[in-house]
Amino acid sequence: MSAVQSKPAHLKALALVVMVFGALFAVAGTGTWIAVSSNLRAEQITVSEDAAAFGGAIVDTPWEAWAQADIINHHALEASGGKTYSQLDREDPVRETMMNGSFLRASLFTSVVAFGVALLVFGLGVVFIVTGETLRRIAVRVEGAGVQNA
Repeated sequence: MSAVQSKPAHLKALALVVMVFGALFAVAGTGTWIAVSSNLRAEQITVSEDAAAFGGAIVDTPWEAWAQADIINHHALEASGGKTYSQLDREDPVRETMMNGSFLRASLFTSVVAFGVALLVFGLGVVFIVTGETLRRIAVRVEGAGVQNA
C-alpha cells in the first residue's frame, strides 16, 4: 500500500464547500447585476437619439450606459468647441457644462464597472460550482477504487 492514503470524505467535503461558495458567488453576481440595472432604470435616463447605439432606450444595461456616456462627451465637447474642462478658462461659462458632463460620464462608467464586477463574480461562481462538481466526482471514483482494492 502506498504511503499516501486518499481520503474521499475530505475531498467530498471540500467539493461541497467549493460548490456552496460557487452558488453564493453566482447569487451575489446576479443580485448585483439586477440591483445596478434596476437603480439605473429608476433614474429614467434615456440614451440620446443621436448616440451611436441604443438611441431612445432607457439606460439599464452596461452597453446603454456606455453609449450614453459617449454621447454626453460628444455633446460636451461640441459645446466647448472641442476643449476639455481643464483647457477652458476659469471664467468660461461652458466650463460648468463640461464639469457636469464629466460627472455624469463618471457615474455612468461607474455603473459599467459595477456590471463588470457582477459578471465576474457570477462567472467565478460558475467556475467554483464546476470545480466542486469535478472534485466530488473524483472523490466518488477514489472511493470506488478504494473499495475495489480492499
